[in-house]
Amino acid sequence: MRPPFIFPKILAWVRAASAPGYPGMSDWLISLEGSEAGHQLALVLALLAAVLHAVFGALQKGRHDPWLTRGAIDFSYAVMAAPFAFFVVPWPEPHMWPIFFGAWAIHLIYKILQAMAYTRGAYTVVYPVVRGTGPLFTVIGAYLLFSETFTFTQWMGVLVLLVGIYGLAVYNLRTISLDRDTMPLALGLAVLTGLFVALYTTYDAYGIRAAADPFTFLAWFFFFDGLVIPVVAYLRYRNLPTPPTPGPLMLRGVAGGLVAFMSFGSIMLATRLDKVGEAAVLRETSTVFAALIGWLVLRETVGPRRIALMALIAAGAVIVEMGG
Repeated sequence: MRPPFIFPKILAWVRAASAPGYPGMSDWLISLEGSEAGHQLALVLALLAAVLHAVFGALQKGRHDPWLTRGAIDFSYAVMAAPFAFFVVPWPEPHMWPIFFGAWAIHLIYKILQAMAYTRGAYTVVYPVVRGTGPLFTVIGAYLLFSETFTFTQWMGVLVLLVGIYGLAVYNLRTISLDRDTMPLALGLAVLTGLFVALYTTYDAYGIRAAADPFTFLAWFFFFDGLVIPVVAYLRYRNLPTPPTPGPLMLRGVAGGLVAFMSFGSIMLATRLDKVGEAAVLRETSTVFAALIGWLVLRETVGPRRIALMALIAAGAVIVEMGG
């Protein structure tokens, strides 16, 4: 059983990582790969990604069309990533360019499917289905691509987590009154989106491991990933009968871009440091954090059944972690 009290170690890592200059951070991260310290840091990064992914999802929910919000977010993080890609991190090796293209294509399809699902179904139903489908197929993909294996206990943890996530989706589906006509299509799109979550998780893990420097992959990934959806969003914005005020939309985009850096960056680094499957499962506790955000920030009702389902999700993640 791994020691649960890891925060003193984290503080020591942070102090070590703050050695002069960016290369020190990169070398330090690479030195942790495959070690117990790397595992512990990957655990923290995956949980951080879960919290931030819930925040990211909440930013896409609400007053603006999902296409417009996603376009503002992508534009923001592409602009923020550009100076790091061109002037800070080492230049990518030649074999990385086709890998970047593959990541760009997979994420583009994922975002299109996600926006289609969100525009046809309630967020509280679609989001759990997307996130519940992702970890199961990520674990399978990690086995096929990286020869990672789960113990029987860990598979039981995955099962508990999936029961909690899909149970939350079913519960939310029974309590909503909107989008009933388009909900079957939305659920189908949500499952397909979840498959692409698994695909991009395993592919990004392959990409960041193929790069000599993990920060090179992150900088160029965010730059390329933000180039297309803003164009689609602009065309959609231009054709709206009453387009929203650009200022609040772009402010949300900048906030979302910063959260995306930390959320997606954290999970990518976690998959380089340790097992892809474990990181993917831990990230899906984002469903719990999303419900908490809905309760605390969006003033949504959280009853005893939802609390019980969220407890199942958290228990599944704990079982996966402790059963390794």
